[in-house]
Amino acid sequence: MNYAVLPYPYEGSSTGRSASPSAAMLLAEGRAVFEFGAGLALWPLLQLAPQGDGHPVLVLPGFLAGNASTLVLRRYLRSVGYDAQGWRLGVNLGYRQKLISGMLAQLEELSRDSQRKVSIVGWSLGGVYARLLAARHPELVRSVITLGSPISGGPDASNAKGIYQTLNGRRMADSSVKKLVAQSLEMPATSIYSRSDGVVFWRASVIPVRSKSENIEVHGTHIGLGGNPAVLYAAADRLSQPEGAWAPFRGSGLAAIAFPDPARPA
Repeated sequence: MNYAVLPYPYEGSSTGRSASPSAAMLLAEGRAVFEFGAGLALWPLLQLAPQGDGHPVLVLPGFLAGNASTLVLRRYLRSVGYDAQGWRLGVNLGYRQKLISGMLAQLEELSRDSQRKVSIVGWSLGGVYARLLAARHPELVRSVITLGSPISGGPDASNAKGIYQTLNGRRMADSSVKKLVAQSLEMPATSIYSRSDGVVFWRASVIPVRSKSENIEVHGTHIGLGGNPAVLYAAADRLSQPEGAWAPFRGSGLAAIAFPDPARPA
């Protein structure tokens, strides 16, 4: 598979303006119910994914979502050998220092109790938090996986930007925070995205390919990422890599149907 790099940092459209998915793509998010159905139907087959080593995984929900949204993802990760934990902060209403402090406290606790580094899986805005935590506290984080996250572009790359700005103003506009989220991380980092994402513009989810970073494209919606069988498999595969050893994801054989080559530069 060709892990090509898209223009970065994200600049939205070719004119440099911010972009978000079309109204038609947003309406098509209703397909998410079929993704969750497929994930449950393929549950026995998904148990063939590489098995985990029991290390803790902190799973962070997207904007306006809570732990209920990540239930399928967390249960799957537990079923293949991880100590997957939801966050303790209720509904994700957007960037607030109280949320960041709360996530850091839980991250520190998980690492202390297990005597191991913690992997973080973040969905949408949760992935932005995941990268921020990893950038600030690399000594605690083993790997980062983001699902349809606006890693570059911020709320302006999302169809949720109106609601986000109503609740949060321009909190995520701080340049130092944006820089930390967008910078290359010390630990392995994987961005999983879909070009048919109807909430977050997919180009904003693509990260530069480095020695320990990669992009994995899947077919599906934004709302369905947490139950999409291709996402579940890819997440388990990435988490299974031994600490200190990393190799790019390879969707070979029949699996290649579920994992198209990540996009080349436009």
